[in-house]
Order: sequence, then C-alpha cells, then structure tokens
Amino acid sequence: MSTRPTRPLTRRHFLGASALAFGGLAAPAAIGQTVEIEPDLSQMVRRNMSSFRALDWQPYFADLRGGAILVDTTSRALHFWSEDGSVYKLYPTSVPISEDLTRRGRTSVVRKVEGPEWRPTPAMKLRNPEWPDYVPPGPDNPLGTHALYLDWTYYRIHGTHDTRKIGRRSSNGCIGLYNEHIAELYGLAGVGAQVLLI
Repeated sequence: MSTRPTRPLTRRHFLGASALAFGGLAAPAAIGQTVEIEPDLSQMVRRNMSSFRALDWQPYFADLRGGAILVDTTSRALHFWSEDGSVYKLYPTSVPISEDLTRRGRTSVVRKVEGPEWRPTPAMKLRNPEWPDYVPPGPDNPLGTHALYLDWTYYRIHGTHDTRKIGRRSSNGCIGLYNEHIAELYGLAGVGAQVLLI
C-alpha cells in the first residue's frame, strides 16, 4: 500500500470543496454570459496600507504658510496641515488610473467651489467620445460636492459620489476624496494652500 503525500488545506481548497459539497458550483445564467467584477483582473489593485500612516510636514514643506496638502499617490493618501500646525488630517484618496495621467510636483489651491460643474478635458473626450460635454452640480457630477482647483490646468482635489473609487487608481488625473472628507478639507484649506503631489 502506497502513501500519497498530503498537502495542507488552503483557503482555495476549502472554498472549492465547500462549494461542491453544497450542490456544486453555480452556473452562469446564460451560456457565454460573463460578469465583470474588475475591468482587468490582471491589473489587480495593490493595497499599500503600511504607507497609510501619519507623516510630519517638515520633510516636504519649508513652512506651513497658507496650510499644506501632501498627496501621496503610492499610498493613496492626502495629508493636510493647518497654517499654525494645530490641525492635521489624513484622508484616503483615489489617484490617476495610469502613470501617464499622474502629475507630481508643487502647486497650490487657486479656487474653491461648492457644487462644482464638470466638463471633460479634450483628452478625456478623445478617449471617451460618448461622455457628455457638461454635467451640472448634483448627484451625477464626477467632482462630487466640493472641489479645490489647483493652478495646474484641469487638475482638482474633489469629492466623488462613486465611493468605490477611493483607495484605487481610478481617476483621469485628479485626486478624489469621499464627499464628507472633501467637505471637511474644503472648510480647512484656503485659497493659496500649498500642494505637493509625490
């Protein structure tokens, strides 16, 4: 009698065996029907939660004049320090979907808008000609409830009604926050606040 080597039971084996034990694997509703959970599963979202931590402002800014915003596109986090250093906030964000849409460097807040309207950039319209030319303020607006306009053309820090985007590479260049977070940041950050994207 031969003895076969046994392998440790993995989560995948357990789930597969459980599915078979309870009546087999579910079949699709129609032959050839697929359900897309993620646009491209080969590009799995890599979470970098170890980098989502409090930071000091000194390595990034010479001072806090006007307040300071640091956006870390790797950890997908936005840090805010008030001018007097008494307020520090850390928010999860969405970041640009690809490296070619990601801009890094120093800029500043030049305008604040509550209830922003949205128009796709010319490059967005080339990539997505089916998109509307204009979306008024409201629940369908991609900029959410508030927006901080940067002195880089077309770049914003804004809210989103699509909360699935936060923590992912999902934007066309802007930095997205939950609506409740952008509302809070909107009240804290003034025009002239320093912004650094790394």
